[in-house]
Amino acid sequence: MVDLTNCDREPIHIPGTIQPHGVLLALTEPDLSIIQVSANTTTLLGLSPQHLLGQPLGVLFTPEQIALIQEGLSSTQIEEQKFHNLTLALGGSGQPFDLIVHRMAGTLILELEASAQSDQALALRVYRMVKQTVIACQRTTSVREFAQTLVTAVRGLTGFDRVMVYQFQADGSGVVIAEEKSETVEAFLDLRYPASDIPRQARELYLRNWVRLIPDVNYQPVALLALDADHAREPLDLSFASLRSVSPIHIEYLKNMGVHASMSISLVRHNQLWGLIACHHEHGPVYLPYDIRAACEFLGHMVSLQIGDKEATEDTAYRLALQEVQSALVQHMSVANDVLDGLTRFQPNLSDFITAGGTAVCMDGRCVTLGTTPPQALILQLVDWLHQEMEDTIFATNALPSVYPPITPFMTIASGLLAVRLVRARPNYLLWFRPEVVQTVNWGGNPAKPVEVVAGSDLLSPRKSFEVWKQTVTNTSLPWHDCELAAARDLRRAIIDLVLYKVDELARLNEELTRSNVELDSFAYVASHDLKEPLRGLHNYAHFLIEDYGEQLDASGTEKLETLVRLTQRMENLIDSLLHYSRVGRAELTRVAVDLNAELADVLHLLEPRLREDGVAIRVTRTLPTIQADPARVREVFANLIANALKYNDKSQKLIEIGYDLIAAGDGSKTFAFYVSDNGIGIAEEHHDTIFRIFKRLHGRDAYGGGVGAGLTIVKKIIERHGGTIWLTSQLNQGTTFWFTFGASTL
Repeated sequence: MVDLTNCDREPIHIPGTIQPHGVLLALTEPDLSIIQVSANTTTLLGLSPQHLLGQPLGVLFTPEQIALIQEGLSSTQIEEQKFHNLTLALGGSGQPFDLIVHRMAGTLILELEASAQSDQALALRVYRMVKQTVIACQRTTSVREFAQTLVTAVRGLTGFDRVMVYQFQADGSGVVIAEEKSETVEAFLDLRYPASDIPRQARELYLRNWVRLIPDVNYQPVALLALDADHAREPLDLSFASLRSVSPIHIEYLKNMGVHASMSISLVRHNQLWGLIACHHEHGPVYLPYDIRAACEFLGHMVSLQIGDKEATEDTAYRLALQEVQSALVQHMSVANDVLDGLTRFQPNLSDFITAGGTAVCMDGRCVTLGTTPPQALILQLVDWLHQEMEDTIFATNALPSVYPPITPFMTIASGLLAVRLVRARPNYLLWFRPEVVQTVNWGGNPAKPVEVVAGSDLLSPRKSFEVWKQTVTNTSLPWHDCELAAARDLRRAIIDLVLYKVDELARLNEELTRSNVELDSFAYVASHDLKEPLRGLHNYAHFLIEDYGEQLDASGTEKLETLVRLTQRMENLIDSLLHYSRVGRAELTRVAVDLNAELADVLHLLEPRLREDGVAIRVTRTLPTIQADPARVREVFANLIANALKYNDKSQKLIEIGYDLIAAGDGSKTFAFYVSDNGIGIAEEHHDTIFRIFKRLHGRDAYGGGVGAGLTIVKKIIERHGGTIWLTSQLNQGTTFWFTFGASTL
């Protein structure tokens, strides 16, 4: 089958031929014997290939010249790297040749090209031009300005009709972003070319061999001849050879473009092929001497170091804005103690971070959207898909409908997606959506027909038409820039660092709180226990004084002693409540299966006299469930709440209702929420938290039957030790409902 992968599989690094403007020799070391030679030595060197094969290099050079060559080989790193060793006059002709050497797979490869022997003035001019170009490129502030400065300098250095900077895109295609040309040639600026124009293996060679010259597309390839069959059987790898012959497909491509000579200089960023300086000449051959090509290669290396800075410079203001918003988001999250709220509730929020039409934060089953986004149900489906498909922590596309078709009905608002996965274990994601941008792309020829099949063969021929071909692109958004991807990664790291810090801080606070509670419980128990003895003494001695000396005291004295008895009795009640509260906090819970109906029946049986006396109606709305809890503590909860419902009720018809509802827990499951409801006096909203403080009463000491104000505090402690919570709803003069759960103890 004939397709574009045929081009990708073409062995262009081992063509077995060279271009004819030089001679190539393959040598063994250390004897420098010639084992392969190009077939054009008779023309260029005056010696036939047969005369050279098997001979030492001394057949071409004098002993003094051989010594100079060996000195250069020993002092320079030439493994897979070209090096201009020397310029030497060859034999009796006196013709100077540039000697370009490199070592490949243990074989020394020597290329000889007729030297132009540029004078010192020319060399100085080239040096100055290269230096001025590097400095001028440094001063530019954008990639396009940088590229234009570069092509202007290279055209001045080489004299080609057209010099372009061809930048590779994410999809492998390329765009001409700068051009310097003569008036007689066609403009290619801003045209795009398909990825197939430069096959995969050609790109690999551009990374290894930075300068590639084709002086004349009409050249006749020169074969390489070997000393014996063994050498002929192993094709010579010419990846780093300047003279390497060119793919016939590429030659035909250039001819179809009307190009007579070409040269390319690689532009590399972070070890990736970023682009090419492409040089074309339409008016005859161009033979550039090695020193000019070396200057171009040096220039390519120097300006490649600047590409990252130029791209960063264009984004500097945006990057600074991103950093400022990120700092604000981190501060918001710290204040809110919740990642989702910190990202969405304040200003600036997540929608002010990376430029997008809409954003979404999906965490722990919650999804908050800002701006224009697809429906939440579709976002949650997208998150599930991302959680299955994403390998990296960042996913970015400007053509979401092509990879996730369910989004297609909403492509006008969500053609682009940037997704950040916060943790691998759970589907927690930050999402940015970009709307569709319909755009026209100018191609240099129809990208759908980059090649043609030669009739009656399996050969491919590159397209012949390079006229501008316009394509309308839909279902795509503006692309995501590298600085935006970097900012998204930075925000993810900041969120994770903040969460980890809060986890550590919470663990530390919990540890301190546990220790404080233990110490407080111990102190309350010891202090209360030790206080009871002297307090009991005061109480008894007051009684003794009343009994033994009551007749000797006047009415005021007797009243004072009776007050002392009452106060010591109240103090003892307070101490007993504190001791009980301390024991509730210290004693181990005995968790068993508890039938709440049986426990409630026991409580109601104990309270029956008071219930009957006050004419209270008790209504249990439905049969209560069985839970895992401490039965004694469960009875205490019901007893306290029912006693409170009795005490704080001024209605003639008193009603207490007991039941439960099912509510959603934090993990999405259901749990029991029990309640004790009354039609009593109610509690004002500002006191809903106050009433759970120990010894806090909202009424006078003796109002509503008195008491020390510890019952609800003890109830709260019992419920929290079971892992549950307690809260209330109330309306003044209409009644109060206390709700409570027993947390994980629910069956």
